[in-house]
Amino acid sequence: MGLLDDARAVLEVDTLLLGIPDRSFPSAPDADTGAGAPDAPAGRRFLERVRVLGFTGVQLAPQGDTSADDPSPYDGTLFARGRIALAVGRLADPDWGGLLGADEVARLVAGRPPGDPQRVAYRYAHAAHGRALAVAHAAFVRRHAACDVHVADVAARLDAFTRAARPWLERAALYEVLADAAGGTSWTAWPDPLPRRLWAPPPGSEARHAERRRALLAEHADAVARWAFGQMVLHAQHAAVRAHARRLGLALWGDLQVGFSPQDEWSHLALFLPGYRLGAPPSRTNPEGQPWNYPVFDPSRAEAVDRFFAMRLDKTFAEYDGVRIDHPHGLVCPWVYRAGTGDDRRAVRGGARLFATPDAPDHPALARFAIVRPDQLNPDPRTPRHADDWVIALTPEQETRYGRLFDVALAAARRHGRDARALACEVLSTCPYPLRRVLERHGLGRFRVTQKADLDDPADGYRSENAEPPDWMMVGTHDTAPIWAVVRDWDRAGTLRRRAEYLASRLAPDAPARAPLAARLAAAPALLVHAQFADLFASRARNVQVFFTDAFGLDARYNRPGEIHEDNWTLRLAADWEARYRERLATDGALNLPLALAMALRARGAERDARAPLVRRLDAEAEAWRRGELPA
Repeated sequence: MGLLDDARAVLEVDTLLLGIPDRSFPSAPDADTGAGAPDAPAGRRFLERVRVLGFTGVQLAPQGDTSADDPSPYDGTLFARGRIALAVGRLADPDWGGLLGADEVARLVAGRPPGDPQRVAYRYAHAAHGRALAVAHAAFVRRHAACDVHVADVAARLDAFTRAARPWLERAALYEVLADAAGGTSWTAWPDPLPRRLWAPPPGSEARHAERRRALLAEHADAVARWAFGQMVLHAQHAAVRAHARRLGLALWGDLQVGFSPQDEWSHLALFLPGYRLGAPPSRTNPEGQPWNYPVFDPSRAEAVDRFFAMRLDKTFAEYDGVRIDHPHGLVCPWVYRAGTGDDRRAVRGGARLFATPDAPDHPALARFAIVRPDQLNPDPRTPRHADDWVIALTPEQETRYGRLFDVALAAARRHGRDARALACEVLSTCPYPLRRVLERHGLGRFRVTQKADLDDPADGYRSENAEPPDWMMVGTHDTAPIWAVVRDWDRAGTLRRRAEYLASRLAPDAPARAPLAARLAAAPALLVHAQFADLFASRARNVQVFFTDAFGLDARYNRPGEIHEDNWTLRLAADWEARYRERLATDGALNLPLALAMALRARGAERDARAPLVRRLDAEAEAWRRGELPA
């Protein structure tokens, strides 16, 4: 661990995160209910191994509750935690009063359907974990009523949690109760109009809606209490994982998704703009755009939106050490499209920027929200509204208005002892001018996904030579194919040699050494992958992230964006992940971090100065990893 940290420090890389959703953690076979659980013994052991393998932290996916039919963590709840990563066996432990019997745990494990050990059994785990929480709650209620001293601590924790979480807990619990009563349907399909607008009453009906809320909470008190108990358990398990990670020297990073679950939209309906939805504009990687169908903050409710966003960030920073901002365009310059047209795909292609549409005849309703003037737009009539240079000039006052929610986020970070370094902004193929100005103003970087680098465009944002110190370097994300599969595609397409030449130009400090290095990389695709990793560390960026598929040599994709596929969001590490990892290391088929760090140091000319002993030690360590001799 010391050697890898020393090399990272010499390369001036402060942060090295492993990206892995909580459900993708490995489980022990005798405790596996279908999904990974960070608080299970196998999950804690995995975190210990992550640290000794050289990572400084773990980037988790959003951990909100997801529905039985939609496994995407980016559609989960914003405040309520998800049951999918529950460590079921922990509820049998003495510190939980043994609320779940060992026989019940064994039944839930035995019921897991057979299948690929590298896939989450999502539907089963979702149902099984819901059952585990319900059984544990029933045992708690029964034993607490009988004054069982073994659950007194659980009762105290539940009381403290319920009081602290009240600002969001009642709304979230009531939604779950009403949705269940309506057959599991979304609030938009509920037959009674009053519950649909329970938290956004029409003018003059506030008292009536408040009385209805009180009546519903009283009517469903038992169900609300059961749901609150489950949330207490899930929050406590996360807190225990974070404490364990801190003892290891690992930071835990959360993921602030841009979208809203139906629960959160219903709970905060008054904050959103009627008639429009949030989507992704057409881009280089997605020419058609994507109609996400998420609500859009109403600019006329700015103060209320600020309070809501501050509450969300305060909870996030209380639970994580840093946070990934998902699609920050949605906070700065949202791409919106008309709702209810019957053709969302066409609507999103004809959408507009919420704050940069001062005079569009097809979106007259947006003019009142425009921050820019018509003379600040690109005068070239061929410029599409989604183009990065659609807006070409801003005043300082306009930049402030565009960056309002980022100011809220930074203020929350400071309240929790953090600064801009605790924010990672997922800016990918596009970076509109207003977003670029907001990031620069706060000293924030962007993502550089190097497998997507355009070798024909020296100014391409994904190329490592264009990175700045605040940026985040990565070869891929949860939405890309693993680098191991990508390199095979390059080989089949006949582009591997050109990629090798590009990487040699980045990693060989002396021109005469570039052609031989390019030849070596082109002849050994696995070595070329390590050159891709080395390129991350050799850049000027101080932050590197590696998704678990890239780190451990997996070929399968985690997610295919814009495509409904049964395998999306379900990839995980098998119970024997470390044995598989060792096997792949023998042929350079998984990330050998010492090898990548040594290549990066050579790119900095380290072989010819006082850093040469460090390079030699890394070379020796890389050989040990190839032999399967990983750090203890």
